[in-house]
Amino acid sequence: MRRPAAALAALAALTALSLPACAAPSKGSASREAGPLTGVRSFTYVLTGYPGGRLDAVAAAPHELAIVDLSRDATAPGYFSAAEIAEVRKSGKRVLAYFEIGSVEEFRTEFATLPADLRLNVWPDWPDEHFVRYWDPRWWKLVVRPRLEQAMRAGFDGVYLDTPLAYEEIDLARVPGESRRSLGRKMADLIVRISAHAKASRPGFLVVPQNSPELRRHAGYTEAIDGIGMEELFFRATDLPCDRQWCGENLSEAAALRAAGKAVLATDYATTAAHRRTACEAYGRAGFAGNVTTVELDVVSPPCDGKE
Repeated sequence: MRRPAAALAALAALTALSLPACAAPSKGSASREAGPLTGVRSFTYVLTGYPGGRLDAVAAAPHELAIVDLSRDATAPGYFSAAEIAEVRKSGKRVLAYFEIGSVEEFRTEFATLPADLRLNVWPDWPDEHFVRYWDPRWWKLVVRPRLEQAMRAGFDGVYLDTPLAYEEIDLARVPGESRRSLGRKMADLIVRISAHAKASRPGFLVVPQNSPELRRHAGYTEAIDGIGMEELFFRATDLPCDRQWCGENLSEAAALRAAGKAVLATDYATTAAHRRTACEAYGRAGFAGNVTTVELDVVSPPCDGKE
C-alpha cells in the first residue's frame, strides 16, 4: 500500500453525497467523453503473495480488471511473462502492471545499480524506500522506460503508476531551487512522457497513476491519463473512517477527473462487513470502480456485488 499524497471529507459527508459530477459523462463534450476504463466497476489489486508465484487466483477472480506487480518477486528475472499475462486476459480481464515512478525500494533489482545521486530522502513510512530525482534523464533511461517497455512486451493492457506523491514528500533541502509546484509540474511531465511513449508504441495502452489527483491542474496531465487509482477515499488502513480534511479534498479532485471522463479506481482498506458495504455503496453513487481489501494487498478481494 502507498498512502495518498494530498487530501480527502468526513465519512458521514462523503457517504451522504450524491456527487452529480461523478455521473456518467454527458454527450457532446470532448472533455467528458467516456474513457476506455469508465465502464469498469470492479477490480482487484494484488501486489504480493501470489500462490506458487502464479496468477491463477487473479485469473479466476470475477473482476473486470486486475492490478498486479510487474514482477512476481521484485526482480527483473521475476517479471511476469507474456504467456502468464495472456492467461489472465483470457478470463476477460484487463491487466495493469504496477510499478513506482517517484521512488525506489531497496529490494528492487534496479536499486543496487542506480547512481547514488539519483536517490533522495528515505520515506519515513517505508524505511526501505527512497524518493528519487524522477525528472533526471537517467531515471527515465535506467528505470522508467525499461519497466514501461517490459510491461508492453509482457502484454499488459496498461500500467498502474505509484508514487506520483513523491513531489510532496521530497525534502526540498535536497533539491535547491525546487518548490512543490515545480516538482508537481515535473511529475506531471513524467506521466505525460510515459503516456506518449507507450501510446506511440501501443495505441490504446492504458496509463493510470495512483493518488495525487490534484496533478490534473497541470496542463497536459488529464489528457495523458485514462484513469486514476485512489487509496483511502472512504476508509484509511484499517477500518478507520476517512474523516480528515484531506479526505474531502482528494474526493473532490477525483470526482473532477471522473467528470472529465476518466475512470476512478478506488481502493479502501476495511475488513468489517459494515464498512465494506458503506464503501461499496459510496463507489456506486460516485460512479467509481471499487475495491475493498487488506492493507497487505496480498489477496484477491471479493467484488462489491458479493460474487465470489
